[in-house]
Amino acid sequence: MLSTELGITTFGAYIPQLRVNREEISAFHAWSNPSLASLARSERSVCGYDEDAVTMAVEAARDCFHGADPSAIGALYFGSTTAPFADRLNAGIIAGALHLSETIRAQDTTGSLRAGTSALLAAFDAAGGRRATALCIAADRRATPAGTAQELMTGHGAAAVLVGPRPGVARLLGSASLTVDFVDHFRAVGSEFDYHWEERWVREEGYHKLVPQLVAEALADARVEAGAIDHFCLPVPLVRVHKEVAKSAGLAEESIHDTLFAGCGDTGAAHPLLMLVHALETAAPGEKILVVGFGQGGDALVFEVTEAIVAYRERGTGVAKWLGRRTPLPYPRYLALHGLLKIDRGMRAESDKPTAQTAAFRHRDLLLGLIGGRCTACDTRQIPRSSICVNPECRAIDSQVPDSFAESSGKVASWTADNLTYTPDPPAYYGMIDFDGGGRLMMDFANVGGQDIEVGRPMRMVFRVKDHDAQRGFTRYFWKAAPLEPQEA
Repeated sequence: MLSTELGITTFGAYIPQLRVNREEISAFHAWSNPSLASLARSERSVCGYDEDAVTMAVEAARDCFHGADPSAIGALYFGSTTAPFADRLNAGIIAGALHLSETIRAQDTTGSLRAGTSALLAAFDAAGGRRATALCIAADRRATPAGTAQELMTGHGAAAVLVGPRPGVARLLGSASLTVDFVDHFRAVGSEFDYHWEERWVREEGYHKLVPQLVAEALADARVEAGAIDHFCLPVPLVRVHKEVAKSAGLAEESIHDTLFAGCGDTGAAHPLLMLVHALETAAPGEKILVVGFGQGGDALVFEVTEAIVAYRERGTGVAKWLGRRTPLPYPRYLALHGLLKIDRGMRAESDKPTAQTAAFRHRDLLLGLIGGRCTACDTRQIPRSSICVNPECRAIDSQVPDSFAESSGKVASWTADNLTYTPDPPAYYGMIDFDGGGRLMMDFANVGGQDIEVGRPMRMVFRVKDHDAQRGFTRYFWKAAPLEPQEA
């Protein structure tokens, strides 16, 4: 039982816009694996070529920040099994993109699909021990072999919650963890895909035995009866396991929460938090949520929704809005963009792309945070920042203070669809953006087609992969301009 009251203060999510139809996947592989037809329902989410676990984490956090003060965040915990760097602080990239304080405590959590819930527990420990606001984000861009059940069941996505030493929208009642080296699947260092063990054994020895034990300990710590749980969030891709586990744990069958298979799929380490966020979108004050992260044992957390959820829900953050934003992606194109189909990308794709780490460090506020400048003498905004004001009627020297453009919308002043410039997903769309409030910058575009873009179109800024140095394995990030939805314009 908690001695200090802790809770979730805000929450958010991100699901990529692209969707691949599962029926199309099943039909494509019917000659080799006809059993896929049993999973050929709805569609799954997939990242664009310029999205990964880090970029999705940034988007989920931005969705979480509605009404919150990022400068007050004292700790950041990032859970993922597919972070782009094995030896570079991925949470540090995220902190830079979110323009968090450089004095923040940051940590990557990985090694198991329970990484998301383990990161959440670490965030609550920070909130309780240091009395600080902590941000927890989980994101996964899991790769799957073509023509497998995992390809249909998996999805890409991220979720974020801000926790603190106050009840917020959902107070933490109790938690429990269980660590057992139960290997239902694994991915060795250097391997591209997970290796999965036999389904029946995973179901009977893993979920049926370990999860009820974990649930019982969490409920005991929270002093809550099993029958009082209104939302049971257990990510599991195996059929009927939810009902069997709920019955073994004494939970009501109607408490089993939507697994988000339709339109999304299992997002790995992010999925327990994604289901938690989805539950918070609809839960009524007083209802109780049990969320479980399974992996070499697991973590379980019990929450009680507070009255504050009613006002917070009006902000429109969370899973539902992202599920509604969808763009169909033909399956062969998905295979090519995700490296599952080898194609000739031409000579322009062969250029060497080393990164000047010294210059990247000196300009990190611009590259990660999209920080420009604002003149203190005339209030003119400009990006990038320089020592001389661009206003011809001012031209003040050393008068600029840092000014973030990441949350500034803008409009397309000019644009080009370029079929000669190399991009993994041609053509390359880019153009001049005039920012609302001042400033302009030539930027790449994201989430656009020829019919989506025109001069004057309102745009928002999104953090994306700029390019990848395949020879050295280094990913560079920057911001792109993406079309604003009508309700955001």
